Amino acid sequence: MAATRPENKGGLKIFLGYAAGVGKTYKMLEEAQQLRAQGRDIAVGYFEPHGRQETIAKLAGLEVVPRRLVPYRGCDFEEMDADAILARRPEICVVDELPHTNVPGSRRGKRWEDVVALLDAGIDVLTTMNIQHLEGLNDHVREISGIQVRETVPDWIVEEASEIVAVDLTPRALLNRLARGVVYPMEKAAHAMENFFREPTLAALREMALRQAAHAVDARQSRLALPSASGTAEGEGGSNEPRERILIHMTDSPATSALIRRGRRVADYLKADCFAVAVLPPADGGHTHRPPDALEEHLAFARRLHIETHRLRAGDEAEALVDFARLNGITQILVAKPRRRSPWLFYKHATAMRVVELAKDMQVTVVAERRPAETPTGTPT
Repeated sequence: MAATRPENKGGLKIFLGYAAGVGKTYKMLEEAQQLRAQGRDIAVGYFEPHGRQETIAKLAGLEVVPRRLVPYRGCDFEEMDADAILARRPEICVVDELPHTNVPGSRRGKRWEDVVALLDAGIDVLTTMNIQHLEGLNDHVREISGIQVRETVPDWIVEEASEIVAVDLTPRALLNRLARGVVYPMEKAAHAMENFFREPTLAALREMALRQAAHAVDARQSRLALPSASGTAEGEGGSNEPRERILIHMTDSPATSALIRRGRRVADYLKADCFAVAVLPPADGGHTHRPPDALEEHLAFARRLHIETHRLRAGDEAEALVDFARLNGITQILVAKPRRRSPWLFYKHATAMRVVELAKDMQVTVVAERRPAETPTGTPT
């Protein structure tokens, strides 16, 4: 594992693919076997075989930490036992399917949260995921595939990985594997090829995965770059240009979640600071208006993506946003194109257009919500 992480924190290595069946788990277990042969202390925390015999064979000889049974609605479900792994404390742990959602009743809601606990304990982790599960690309994936991916991993997890390995296979080769029943049983494979596993979709996802892996390499090289001769570096590569700072306008609109993902993605690429700001009505005769539940959910979502959140109270929403932007050196503002007026906001004009008028010294991007023709709610695993 790479040695660029904070002291005493484990390193994360992600085997990244663009669809089920490209060989992520096989490649991960192959590396686990190599590490075992080198005498490294390695254990498998979770492995999902999906009935693929070649992959199952790669598990031979590796120590497997027993799963934990979690009762839910009268049934017992098997989940990774993070507590048992922490007690065993291997040097390296293999954890398949990073985006997985744990069954209700588990100590943590997401497998990536379990992995963070392992990393914080100083355990290196090898894991797998597909590009469509990256939170910042959720809307883009929906547009090109027609599928809303529900299980996602925050971008910051991937950004902080010590290493990302792109596990690649051409779409045509993957479709051939699918047709031969290597990836899924024949009936499920036929259904998959009519939906998610269409060649144009796979080609687009493959390009996204390769771009993400290349971006990770560039980011890691930037982190390893030596400081300038003066001992300080201003911005990218020692430039004296001011650092980009991005403001995301938060409302209770469903479009806000897409705006958050876009803002986080832009901030990551620009290495920019990112703020999520909501403007609430001022107190009325001592009565303070309670923010809508949807807005609170959006603010919580932004915090999970490591975005700094702020609540302001003002009668003029656009003016408050622009004042905050100027006080905090914001260079870009992202606002959603309004589809309807929220009853708890006091508008005289559409907020987005007023922000454009007031913030002529900043870049303001008005983002329209884009919807695919059809939006199935699942994707093959």
